[in-house]
Amino acid sequence: ELFAMFFNSVTNGGKTTLAEKLKNMLPNCDIISQDDFFKPECEVETDERGFKLYDVLDALYMDEMVTSIRNWMKSPASSGVVTEEPENTCDNLKNVYILIVEGFLLYNYEPLNELWNRRYFLTLPYEECKRRRSTRVYQPADTPGYFDGHVWPMYLKYKNELEENASMQVDYLDGTKSQEELLSYVYSDIIQELNKLRE
Repeated sequence: ELFAMFFNSVTNGGKTTLAEKLKNMLPNCDIISQDDFFKPECEVETDERGFKLYDVLDALYMDEMVTSIRNWMKSPASSGVVTEEPENTCDNLKNVYILIVEGFLLYNYEPLNELWNRRYFLTLPYEECKRRRSTRVYQPADTPGYFDGHVWPMYLKYKNELEENASMQVDYLDGTKSQEELLSYVYSDIIQELNKLRE
């Protein structure tokens, strides 16, 4: 049995940390990260201000990402996923393969929309997001004004598109909450969903 959950997040929203912690709690669990599908810098468009346009789908090899997810789903046992079960695994998690897909532009790409069981979106307010972003080192490094000129506007545009799409079932999570609180909520939610699938 397969169960796929997608984590979308504003930059530095905590999705990667959350995904890694969940992987350690769930049996037969694997992660596919959208960051692994960025095009090389020379293939990413530059706008008239000199900003590299990384926060758009064209900056990513999305076809390759979809192929990777589909290949995992065809044969999760041969994907290199760790099959050791965490202690105290409940019966509903036996014989289930779980895939976590994490990224920042997952829900506006049509071919991904049929592949999920649960979708989460971690949000942050502007000031906290900018503060966290300033503590990270990127390759290539952020140019002056890049966050305000490209990153944040693209996030707002993307989030607005999601909120206007009534058919899009997304569970919005407050990224300012503690990792423990978020982890507890998502883990409980996954167990509930698996229970429903089993009924």
